[in-house]
Amino acid sequence: MPGCAVQKSHDSVHSIAMKFSSQEEYGLRCLLQLARRGVQASITIPEISQAEGLSTANAAKLMRVLRLEGFVESARGQEGGYSLSRPAETIYVSDVLAALGGKMYEPGFCDHYSGNEDACAHSFSCSIKPLWSRVQAAIDQSLKGITIVDLLPTALPVNITLPGKKAQVSV
Repeated sequence: MPGCAVQKSHDSVHSIAMKFSSQEEYGLRCLLQLARRGVQASITIPEISQAEGLSTANAAKLMRVLRLEGFVESARGQEGGYSLSRPAETIYVSDVLAALGGKMYEPGFCDHYSGNEDACAHSFSCSIKPLWSRVQAAIDQSLKGITIVDLLPTALPVNITLPGKKAQVSV
C-alpha cells in the first residue's frame, strides 16, 4: 500500500511515522519483481502490472525511471521485457529510493522552498535546517548497505542501526 507508515503502538506518548511516495513504494516493488527472477530473466510491463496491481501505464512509467537510472534494462520483441541490469546484491535500496523520489532533505532544499520571498527569511538563523540534516543522515545510515536482495522473502533479517538504538527487521 503506498505511503505505508510505520508507527509505534498507540500507547506510547509519541508516534513515529515514515512515509514514502507511491512512486517510491511501487517502484521498489516493481524492482523486486525482477529481482525474484534473477538477472537473466525478463518480465513484461503487463506481467509487472498484474503482479503489483498497477495500471500498465503506471508500471511503464516506473520501469522507465528505473531504466533511465540504470537499475534495469529493456529488450524489445517476442522475448523482450525488463530485466535487472546487474545482480540484485549490488543494487542499494538508498540509491533506488533516491532515483524514484529523491532524498527527503538535501542541502539546496531551502533554495527551492523559501516561501513567498526569493530567499528564506531564516537562512542565517535557521534552527530547522540542522534537524532535517540529522534526520536525512539517520535515514542514510539506516539504509546503508541494504540491497534489493536483502528485501527478498528468502533473505535473512536486516539489521538497521539508528542513533542510540538497534532494530532487526525480518522481511
